[in-house]
Amino acid sequence: MKNSEIKSLSVEELKNKLIDEKENLNKLKFSHSVTPIENPMKIKESRKLIAKIKTEINSKKINKK
Repeated sequence: MKNSEIKSLSVEELKNKLIDEKENLNKLKFSHSVTPIENPMKIKESRKLIAKIKTEINSKKINKK
């Protein structure tokens, strides 16, 4: 997901996306601990996406005030 796509979402949509990504990250970590996944870089990408979403949520909250 690109930064421009993240910035275009509302706060509620970002929160929903954050929940989905956290669930996805937990599934990736679990499957990687049981059997190594094909592309372990997906875990890193998922963590970075979560950080981008959290950053955008915080910046939108600050701009509202």
